[in-house]
Amino acid sequence: MAYIFKNSQGTIVAASASENLGEGWVFVEDNSKYYLEFLENSLAEGAPFRESDIQLARVLEDLISMLIERNIIRFTDFPEAAQKRLNDRQSMRKKNQLPRLLDENQDIRFN
Repeated sequence: MAYIFKNSQGTIVAASASENLGEGWVFVEDNSKYYLEFLENSLAEGAPFRESDIQLARVLEDLISMLIERNIIRFTDFPEAAQKRLNDRQSMRKKNQLPRLLDENQDIRFN
């Protein structure tokens, strides 16, 4: 079940996968052609940002690892939830043999 919201021209401008969010929201079937097209277009528009976010997350993971290795911060300084996420990501990267983006021998300089 899904709900869509259309503008005055009849173009879908918002969608909810499960919840009627109020006046103007219309129920459509999950397999509605127009609903699926809206979702596909929305995903395509956000693709560059998602890719950038993924790459930035890898840089931050490497930066955190480097700071820990150099004893600038301690792993235990992070909240337990963050420690778990960092461990999970590190395990996934090792399992999939993803290289670090930052070379351990490189210095990072902030100007």
